[in-house]
Amino acid sequence: MEVISNKIGDIRSFYKRKLFKDYDEREADIFLYMLLDEFCGLTKAEIFLDKERLVNESQLLKVHFGVKDLLNHKPIQYILGKAEFYGLPFIVNPDVLIPRPETEELVDWIIKENLDRKEISIMEIGTGSGCIAITLKKNIPDLAVDAVDLSISALAVAKKNAVENNVEVNFKQLDILDSKSRTSLKNYDIIVSNPPYVRNSEKKAMKKNVLDYEPATALFVDDSDPLLFYKAIANFAKLYLRNKGCVYCEINQYLAKETAQIFTDAGFKIIIKTDLNGNDRMLKAF
Repeated sequence: MEVISNKIGDIRSFYKRKLFKDYDEREADIFLYMLLDEFCGLTKAEIFLDKERLVNESQLLKVHFGVKDLLNHKPIQYILGKAEFYGLPFIVNPDVLIPRPETEELVDWIIKENLDRKEISIMEIGTGSGCIAITLKKNIPDLAVDAVDLSISALAVAKKNAVENNVEVNFKQLDILDSKSRTSLKNYDIIVSNPPYVRNSEKKAMKKNVLDYEPATALFVDDSDPLLFYKAIANFAKLYLRNKGCVYCEINQYLAKETAQIFTDAGFKIIIKTDLNGNDRMLKAF
């Protein structure tokens, strides 16, 4: 480390210059505030106003390696081991996707449409960190929530997040593409999923922090059959969705019409909803 002292002002100036290699000034400031908060217990006001304040060597070393990780394009959420979703705290690591704002919009849609319903059950397919299932249970306490994922490692994270947020969710390992594994399931009022939907051909438009660190199996699908998960979800819904139930999915904006057609062919009516950026991002089948 080449920082001239353990003073906050010197640390901030030194590592901001380092981060300018890959980040603009606003990003560099935000990331440094987050690192100093997490590893040194300093508020933004303390960092800004108390430039002469000293941090110890152990704290400085953690900041140093945090900046090093950022320069290797590791997402800040994985560096800190946590992310916020719909105002709730979630543990995250490279076994699970980092929750996205678009997924918050999907969850908000579900909450607003079902907040006053009683004694309803929900299944989340491909739960990952558990952010969807846990947030729904937190905001609609009367829900009975099951959540499945193929990844045992992801389920371990999801279970910790349920404990962290003090909610009860029934997690289970299940491969939605394997119809034989569904035999022990019950019927549901709501099915929700944010399955893998990014085509391999779309990777070239994505950043290194996603490609190098987030779990590929939770993101990408082969171009030859990019909607295989939606086909499986539609088939699952025909068998396990209760009368007057509905399905909510996050979708690929470039394949919205094709995704809708899968559910239409399965006998459902469809609503497509855009996200805050105006992209076709959410689907409801009923």
